[in-house]
Amino acid sequence: MEKRYNDLNSYLKDIFGCRVQKISIDAGLTCPNRDGTLSTRGCIYCNCSGSGTGAFATGITVKQQLAQGKKFLAKRYKAKKFIAYFQSFTNTYAPLDQLETLYQEALDDPDVVGLSIGTRPDCISEPILNLLEGYARDFMIWIEYGLQSANNRTLALINRGHDFACFKNAVTATRNRGINICAHVILGLPDETREDMLETAGAIAGMEIDGIKLHLLYVVKGTELEKLYLKGRYRCLEQQEYADRVCDFLERLPAGIIIQRLTGDPHPEALVAPSWSLKKMDTLALIRKKLETRNTWQGRLAAV
Repeated sequence: MEKRYNDLNSYLKDIFGCRVQKISIDAGLTCPNRDGTLSTRGCIYCNCSGSGTGAFATGITVKQQLAQGKKFLAKRYKAKKFIAYFQSFTNTYAPLDQLETLYQEALDDPDVVGLSIGTRPDCISEPILNLLEGYARDFMIWIEYGLQSANNRTLALINRGHDFACFKNAVTATRNRGINICAHVILGLPDETREDMLETAGAIAGMEIDGIKLHLLYVVKGTELEKLYLKGRYRCLEQQEYADRVCDFLERLPAGIIIQRLTGDPHPEALVAPSWSLKKMDTLALIRKKLETRNTWQGRLAAV
């Protein structure tokens, strides 16, 4: 089958010569949009778990989480190398010495070839970037900035706590340090049109981003979004709609950007809607089929 987008697995295999998998790590951190620094509400789609497992709070260390992840992923995918993905909440939101301890604990594992650090663009600093730049001399380092949308009206509506300029400033500060930059974008945010989503694609396309994660906005229990949904004030994208928007987005991204994710993985017990979001493989197959049917590919409409 013809390859129509620049996927992460192929990229990592080309570099390391084997299957490389990310292991999600819960580092027990919080978020300024939760602890009262910016807000206590969080983003409207985020529940109190912050997309995490809560493992660290139960006493499971980073080292232990890695050991568990390696065992599972080696069996399932025959993975031989791993990237420690600090995922839940904001993983640069702590004192520098605490972050260094957490990151180093992961990098001390001989099978870990790098870090991927999920954070907010308003939670980065020169000392943290200097630390990551040092690691990048010997390891693959990704910093994943949650943008979600380039539309400031949308960012205010979802209670994001920062604007698009903040994201641009973080990217500028991170660039040219050997650190790979990944942007997170959510498709289907409240009141966003197709044109709004494509404006976000265009904005990212011009920013020298190394990777992107596309997420479907799904409704999770215990969130502000759930309240809107139950009142009939928010409509989820249908599966066909979402697949179309992903294809539209990919067309406008430069061909060199690494596509790290095309949809999300909701926890079944927490999901309110849409039910089709649990059928990840079906959604990915639909996206690939639409790319073929439309005879299009990543970068086809990107500005030269």
